[in-house]
Amino acid sequence: MLSHLVPIIRHAVLLLTCRFAGRVLPARLARLAALSLLGVLAFLTAPCAVEAQWSHQPSGTTASLRGLSVVNARVAWASGARGTVVRTEDGGATWKVDSIPKGAAFDLRAIHARSARVAHAAATAGRIWRTMDGGRTWSLRYQARDSSVFLDAIEFWDDRHGIALGDPIRGRFFILLTSDGGESWHEAPAASRPAAEPGEAAFAASGSSLVIGRGDSAFLGTGGGVARVHVTGDRGRSWRAYPTPMLQGGSSRGIFSVAVPSSGSLLLVGGDYAQEDTTRGNAAFSRDRRSYEPSPRESPPRGYRSGVAIFVRGDRPAVAIAVGPSGSDVSMDHGGRWAPFDSAGFHAVRASRDGIFYASGSAGRIATFNARRLP
Repeated sequence: MLSHLVPIIRHAVLLLTCRFAGRVLPARLARLAALSLLGVLAFLTAPCAVEAQWSHQPSGTTASLRGLSVVNARVAWASGARGTVVRTEDGGATWKVDSIPKGAAFDLRAIHARSARVAHAAATAGRIWRTMDGGRTWSLRYQARDSSVFLDAIEFWDDRHGIALGDPIRGRFFILLTSDGGESWHEAPAASRPAAEPGEAAFAASGSSLVIGRGDSAFLGTGGGVARVHVTGDRGRSWRAYPTPMLQGGSSRGIFSVAVPSSGSLLLVGGDYAQEDTTRGNAAFSRDRRSYEPSPRESPPRGYRSGVAIFVRGDRPAVAIAVGPSGSDVSMDHGGRWAPFDSAGFHAVRASRDGIFYASGSAGRIATFNARRLP
């Protein structure tokens, strides 16, 4: 891996040897020696592959699982095809499989859990269910009257206030709000919803195209005609859009997942699901949540990525993991540069506040990774 650095190191050492042997280097050669060593140091200090992999666990189902919600290190829920919901209360050692009554025809692309007992599951076909007893019973809390409603994500600011996202209808994204813990949902006034450019939409690949931030904020990543981030600071009453350098201009392109660290930064991943191996425009980051920079060309995720999550470790480097059908990547600098992590494919990834990552994917695939063990 370091073989291509040998000529650089040899040249730098030769130049410095001349200097220390009492020969004064010309300014040009001195600069060359410094740049050579800086190149070596940059390589050695760049993020490299974490010496760890996903720990796979039997989920008890073969359903594709795109919805994922992590309550804490021990409690997590996942949802997916055929109305399937799975959950763990022991850190993933065991999973219990449930099915929403009369939900076998629905794909639950998003789920948000508040505890081991309370969770809200959203179907793409404009329906939201809630359980208050750990999945033993479910009640239908919302059913769209308009058959064109397609739900992509569901999130909550607290136990009572939540938001659900749907694809645009008549030029504006479909937004549902609740203020009673999901007992009832109402459509946000049309004029307050984010305006969509022609061909702009959201993706339901991992249930994480919409995420909650600090306070009353939320962030919506889009794709299709354009790839933008829509931001609200007042729980969905108003929105502002910001352009991004993510791949765009096609129905399969754009932002598929957003992650919000506790700092002021923001991570985006995506790309083109029709071209899974392309790395062009598949990751970006923002330091101020307004302007966005692409990940460097030499170190992006290794292909289309549908999910991203981050664990902020105080004064140590934050750990971000991006997942997709071709594998997983890790970043140790808030999404600036990425390195290979694991070759297993997943749809979604979430992290607990204390550093336990969960991932879910096709054929009931579920895995965990303990980032607290990293140096």
